[in-house]
Amino acid sequence: MKARQPLTYFDNSATSFPKPPQVAEAVTRYLTEVGGSYGRSANKRCHEVAQVVEQCRDTLASVLGINDAGHLCFTANATQAANTVIRGMDFSAGRVLISPMEHNALARPLEALRLAGKIQIDFLPAFPDGLIDVANICVPDDTRLVVVNHQSNVNGVTQPLATIRQAIGSTPLLVDASQSLGKVPFSAQVWGLDYVIFTGHKGLLGPTGTGGFWARDPQTVEPLLLGGTGSNSEHLAMPEFLPDRFEAGTPNVAGIFGLEAALSYPPEALHHRDDFQELLTAIQAISDFRLYAAEDFNQQGSLFSLTHKSLTSAELSWRLDDGFGIETRAGLHCAPLAHRHLGTAPDGTCRFSLSPYHAKADLDYLLNALIKVARTR
Repeated sequence: MKARQPLTYFDNSATSFPKPPQVAEAVTRYLTEVGGSYGRSANKRCHEVAQVVEQCRDTLASVLGINDAGHLCFTANATQAANTVIRGMDFSAGRVLISPMEHNALARPLEALRLAGKIQIDFLPAFPDGLIDVANICVPDDTRLVVVNHQSNVNGVTQPLATIRQAIGSTPLLVDASQSLGKVPFSAQVWGLDYVIFTGHKGLLGPTGTGGFWARDPQTVEPLLLGGTGSNSEHLAMPEFLPDRFEAGTPNVAGIFGLEAALSYPPEALHHRDDFQELLTAIQAISDFRLYAAEDFNQQGSLFSLTHKSLTSAELSWRLDDGFGIETRAGLHCAPLAHRHLGTAPDGTCRFSLSPYHAKADLDYLLNALIKVARTR
């Protein structure tokens, strides 16, 4: 029997790979057999498309832990979702509190509003690993929104959303679930969240070009994109009903077919949490590396970062790829705020992100490669 080759792709926080085989099958079936648009015609093809799209919406609602699937709207990615929510809100020159671990998908649109004089931005208190210091949260009266990255895409620290909700009272809470959704249980309504943005191509294992947002009260957000919806076409104003109000233009139907397949056929993880914890403990023992992860493993997502005492993050990433075929991501990971908080700016880190398809043997292969890099610097 041919020996299994190690899975050396550790860049799943950028986009997951491999995908469940059913994803490609579903996309191919749509492109070669089904065809048709969504919400635009009344033929059999379009009826089948509508069934798959709405089934995907319902399945996503279950993953998010929400009861009102109609409040879940598709976008091209989490960035478009973030811009829709942030640019669609009325901040009335108030304050926005953000965690120090935010991705540019949220940080940049918020910064644009700050530069325009529409909001003031303050940081939530946090420990050195980025975990929010809930006991010391202070919410000024003029706070209009609190923004929290559920799971950092730099060191994997995962925020206690239910506890944060209790600390901020009734202030609206926007959560970026791009890294966490599909990897950890999620309960938007139980936790009292108001807005959640997500993408389909990371932990959910779907195709790129898929994502969306959920809003507890969609009337608090004005649409970002205006255009055809296939409904109320006699009016030049956007429909007021959901999800059409936020879904102008033809959606990525092929991508949604793939995402629905990914949600329907999630793979069983080939490694255990204990295997991951053992890997992190072993890496900590290598003196040439500094590990960036959550201080408490209970708050640790399935990714971490490293720096080397003499190699840049780019050099470390290249050596792993060139010598061992290990694929990582080096740099700032579109999260300069997080790197400033962790003290890793401007060079950034070399990031390693796991998937369910990694077996313990793959983690052992990675560890041995890191040991060899440390010895041959």
